[in-house]
Amino acid sequence: MNTPQPPDPKDRPARLSVGVVGAGRVGPALAASLQLAGHRPVAVSGVSDASRRRAAAMLPDVPLVSPAEVLERAELVLLTVPDDALPGLVEGLAETGAVRPGQLIVHTSGRYGTKVLDPALRAGALPLALHPAMTFTGTPVDVQRLAGCSFGVTAPEELRLAAEALVIEMGGEPEWIEEENRPLYHAALALGANHLVTLVAEAMELLRAAGVGAPDRMLGPLLGAALDNALRSGDAALTGPVARGDAGTVAAHVAELRKHAPGTVAGYLAMARATADRALAHGLLKPELAEDLLGVLAHGADIDGADGEVR
Repeated sequence: MNTPQPPDPKDRPARLSVGVVGAGRVGPALAASLQLAGHRPVAVSGVSDASRRRAAAMLPDVPLVSPAEVLERAELVLLTVPDDALPGLVEGLAETGAVRPGQLIVHTSGRYGTKVLDPALRAGALPLALHPAMTFTGTPVDVQRLAGCSFGVTAPEELRLAAEALVIEMGGEPEWIEEENRPLYHAALALGANHLVTLVAEAMELLRAAGVGAPDRMLGPLLGAALDNALRSGDAALTGPVARGDAGTVAAHVAELRKHAPGTVAGYLAMARATADRALAHGLLKPELAEDLLGVLAHGADIDGADGEVR
């Protein structure tokens, strides 16, 4: 008995021709994911040599053309340019008549909802904001990482199902974000992900300075456990000298950082103050210990000496 085979994605209805304007790290990955779902990448634009190489590697045989030609060839257009460039790009494409009625225009900016696409909407396009909450490398691994990735979705109500369907086809999970909440949503992601990279990079540099030969291997299990605990328990996962109220230890940290890595002191103090506030609010930091700790943090720039004394 023959086992029924699942239908080929190319045999599904409503397959779209896909174009990418801006071959940075995001656009080719999303187009490649849509291709796996049976859609047809037909054109891509890129300016830099790196973007052209990226497009050739991830979307082989897809022609590199101008942005206007991308819109001419595609039914679904991905605008994957930096946030600050997006409004001008949309206005320019609309003013030149490149946008066609009924064309799906999708941007991937976390900051903006669909209002930034109003010039395209006035030209008859269908606007969607689909932001993948993922960091991209510009390599094929990005396509795999989209599996289970949350997308911040904003669209007119009548296009909500279409927007969510596209996200699901890319392997993602749609999360509806109201237009007015997009900047806050994006700030939250930047705070968590972008700043994490800075913190980890600084921690590795300090460990190397302390003589650790493989700081990545030392930090990997620790940071993995900390992240898992934080996602599961929130502020209850706080540990360390700040949450315990160990003012002397924090003072010694600041003194060492001032000697060996003064550029990290401001960041350490800012994060320690935020940690202290959260630990106090959630009853983890005892009020009687908080006074000395907050004094150290307030005078952090004046701490000197190996014993962490305040000058």
